[in-house]
Amino acid sequence: MAPRLIKGFLTVGGWTMISRLLGFLRDILIARFLGTSAAAEAFVVAFSLPNMFRRFFAEGAFNMAFVPLYAKKLEDDPEAADAFARDAVAFMVFALTLFTVLGILFMPFLVFAMAAGFVEDTRFDLAVFYGRIAFPYILLISLAALVSGLLNSNGRFLAAAAAPALLNILFIGAMIFVVLDVFPDTPSPLDFGAALAWAVPLGGLAQLGLVWAAARRAGHRLLPRRLPRLTPDLKRLLVIAAPVALAGGVVQINLLVGRQVASQFEGAVGWLYYADRLYQLPLGVIGIAIGVVLLPELSRRVRAEDLAGQQAAYSRAAEFSLLLTLPATVAFLVVPLPVVSVLFERGAFGPDDTAATAVALMIYALGLPAFVLQKVLQPAFFAREDTRRPFYYALVSMVVNAVVAIGLARTLGFTAAALGTTLAAWAMVALLWRGARSMGAATRLDRRARGRMWRIIAASLAMGGVTWAFGLLGGGLFLGAGRELALLALIAVGAGSYLMFAQLFGAVQLGELRGAFRRQR
Repeated sequence: MAPRLIKGFLTVGGWTMISRLLGFLRDILIARFLGTSAAAEAFVVAFSLPNMFRRFFAEGAFNMAFVPLYAKKLEDDPEAADAFARDAVAFMVFALTLFTVLGILFMPFLVFAMAAGFVEDTRFDLAVFYGRIAFPYILLISLAALVSGLLNSNGRFLAAAAAPALLNILFIGAMIFVVLDVFPDTPSPLDFGAALAWAVPLGGLAQLGLVWAAARRAGHRLLPRRLPRLTPDLKRLLVIAAPVALAGGVVQINLLVGRQVASQFEGAVGWLYYADRLYQLPLGVIGIAIGVVLLPELSRRVRAEDLAGQQAAYSRAAEFSLLLTLPATVAFLVVPLPVVSVLFERGAFGPDDTAATAVALMIYALGLPAFVLQKVLQPAFFAREDTRRPFYYALVSMVVNAVVAIGLARTLGFTAAALGTTLAAWAMVALLWRGARSMGAATRLDRRARGRMWRIIAASLAMGGVTWAFGLLGGGLFLGAGRELALLALIAVGAGSYLMFAQLFGAVQLGELRGAFRRQR
């Protein structure tokens, strides 16, 4: 694999793994203290609101348009690139401050749009209360995402990759704060919900502070020197961002549809949330690493008209993503119950919650490769400033999601929401893949990647057989004392057998991995 790419993948993926593990600890504590109570479901909806708009404004439209333009300017004139970044910061502060104020004022309407099923009970008022506390996160995290894009374009991945861990640390700290007799009476789920809501904007402030300090140390002065105005560069940015914003809006509509369907079933918002957190581990570690590193790399290759470099970057990203995604998919399909039970089943989270969450996890797992492949395919369009076709493809995926989630809700219950998400992801991948073929050889897998795909599939299936057998034989170990050790043993058996089969079938060479880690060190 290309040294620059693999180093970036490992840096971003490694820190994302740390953040996701902290996120698991956070979710274990949330399950322990809040379970699927009204406070838990209200917090999930409240936190989803700024997160939804964050993906729309930050990692979505604005950043996908900003990175290629900034990367091009960086090649010619670094000072002009930073001036462009300062203008972008000024515009974002102005626009998102106004948006944040409006969001706080109209929070009841936002909660209704997200979870209309809450209207008839206490979850609605709680979600509005928590949402107003958490919503300023959108301004802070959007600025952090913009600065992270600047750092990534300069090949500095560390601070941007480490920043998300701060939010999880603050979540964990907030719950510990409540447990340590801060409240005069025994803390209730409502106390934990309020503490988590306050941790959201504080986490955003910490993340922004970290990446801003890293950019300053690297010599970038991003504090705006003038009032926001629409410069020609910003106008170009907005023109490119508009289709991405529309596409991001379609993706968020998919999430809204799923949340609306889930809100009609008591406890379902919580079940889907916990299942989402599990499959987000490999998706975050692999998908985010691929997306963060690949877009700046492809933007440089496209500018240089380096077709061979584009194909190599695209092929290595696809190979790397499937190498790590397919075994996770198989594992979630063959042993979902032990994973969910050991991680979440305690306190307010009971056996029924485990069973429902495991079913949702299996459905999400079927879409995991598609979610990651989107991160591989989309940069090929964005690096060429082609943002229109991904928007049209997103519209099709929205229709697929709505038809499945709403149409099958009466038959399948809350699982229709998960199924709609999965099928929509595969529809998006099919359209992206078809569209990328028109770009020529630069977006086609090279011989090495094509040769390794079936080997990766074979190694993943063989690993699944070993893991299923271990889970079946040691089923009782996941129920009593020491079940955490049993889960660790299950993970070790799965990882060890996959590495063995991958080497045996030729899906990966140990020499390549050793070389990649030496370069990372």
